[in-house]
Amino acid sequence: MSNDTLKVAGREFSSRLLIGTGKYESFEQTREAIEASGAEMVTVAIRRTNIGQNKDEPSLLEYIPPERYTLLPNTAGCFNAEDAVRTCKLARELLDGHDLVKLEVLGDEKTLYPDMRATFQAAKELIDDGFRVLVYTNDDPIAARELEAMGVDAVMPLGSLIGSGLGILNPHNIRLIMEEAKVPVIVDAGVGSASDAAIAMEMGCDGVLLNSAVAHAKQPVLMASAMRKAIEAGRESFRAGRMPRKAYASASSPMEGTFFDQ
Repeated sequence: MSNDTLKVAGREFSSRLLIGTGKYESFEQTREAIEASGAEMVTVAIRRTNIGQNKDEPSLLEYIPPERYTLLPNTAGCFNAEDAVRTCKLARELLDGHDLVKLEVLGDEKTLYPDMRATFQAAKELIDDGFRVLVYTNDDPIAARELEAMGVDAVMPLGSLIGSGLGILNPHNIRLIMEEAKVPVIVDAGVGSASDAAIAMEMGCDGVLLNSAVAHAKQPVLMASAMRKAIEAGRESFRAGRMPRKAYASASSPMEGTFFDQ
């Protein structure tokens, strides 16, 4: 599996699990969970987490050092394109020119569903300004196609609503996105259990981004470990190629060609 890496935005990762840093009890628990997950790319909500903008508060970077992890600043909590673009520029300033960001522009507070018109606007502005953009989107293959044509580095369709834990509710649409996409397709939002993560990988998704499923688990560090194994097992299952489905039974130990068949 050493040659089976995730390539995104000119970077290469051995882990296909991307994990968030929010909602944990402490920065120490965040560190422990991320270590257990094996993730190399971690998302940081700039509007909600201190990475140096608040000088008198502990910084997440003391626990998740940039020299060890690839940080993926995200625009969680932004409900218009202007705020999203401004947040990315702040992240770039705080992280010494860091250009890799996760864009999400939300439509309303009840569903946290993406506002696609604002997402398109922000994505274009960020790409024109030199950012490498991974973008949270709905599970619409047409929207994914347009975002890829615009120049995003990965499309991140939701499995279900952010923080819902409902799993992948529309696998058909995500398969349609994967059929056309030439950039990585990373399931983002809705994963609630290790089996959800494995299903995404068995479908052929390039990766999974999650946060709540680990941070809200009764034992976050243990769940992070479970997610790591699920991602690896799901990817190996996809690469191995599952047996064909059949309508009827097929003997696991056939008699044809044996002594008893004579």
